[in-house]
Amino acid sequence: MTTPLIGITTSTQKNKEGLPYSFVLDAYVQSVKNAGGLPVLIPNWLERRQIEALRSRLDGILLSGGGDIDPQRFGGKAHARVYGIEPERDSLEAQLVEIAVRTDWPILGICRGIQVMNVTLGGTLYTHIQDQLAGAQKHDYFPDYPRSLLSHPVRVEASSRLAELLGETQVAVNSLHHQGIEHLAPVLRPLAWSTPDELVEAAELPDHPFGLGVQWHPEWLQEHEPMRRLFQAFVTAASA
Repeated sequence: MTTPLIGITTSTQKNKEGLPYSFVLDAYVQSVKNAGGLPVLIPNWLERRQIEALRSRLDGILLSGGGDIDPQRFGGKAHARVYGIEPERDSLEAQLVEIAVRTDWPILGICRGIQVMNVTLGGTLYTHIQDQLAGAQKHDYFPDYPRSLLSHPVRVEASSRLAELLGETQVAVNSLHHQGIEHLAPVLRPLAWSTPDELVEAAELPDHPFGLGVQWHPEWLQEHEPMRRLFQAFVTAASA
């Protein structure tokens, strides 16, 4: 079996000399590699024709975490905590989601990734959960916490593919986000919710070979078998 090529989206920043560079944290790369995939990093400055060309070259797409999506893309409320907006990344990832939906391209969205999927497909976000969701618990366990900190449980719908691949209907997860799903896009099906505040933590494209987004960061929880299974299922779908 040919090793599937998995495209991973990146962030663009400038170094101390003011020179731009593309990067993604190694946890994503290692998780894909250990699940049997061959990681390929995707820069943000691609043109539309180049983005379309990725479909014939890559077997799956992983939307990685990162800064916030521009609230203007979903009519979100302005908030002082909004940070790290990258318009080129917003555009590129939205186009990848559209192609994935149109062509049954396996796609996994992590943290920011599920938010991109939701916004692209017509949903909205809380621009700062704790100020906008009544009864919200703390979700922004960053930057002064271990990324592997299991901060709260997630309830997974028992009949879902996610519960089947995780092997559990409740999992403890890390939480490194201050934004989250407010209104879920109509085409997405909710699969999991944080306890006790019931924020959507996972959603899927129901009739898609593999169209899944999770709000937590499984790449930092690879010592836990259910989180390894998540990457393995994604890579398996990409190799089909």
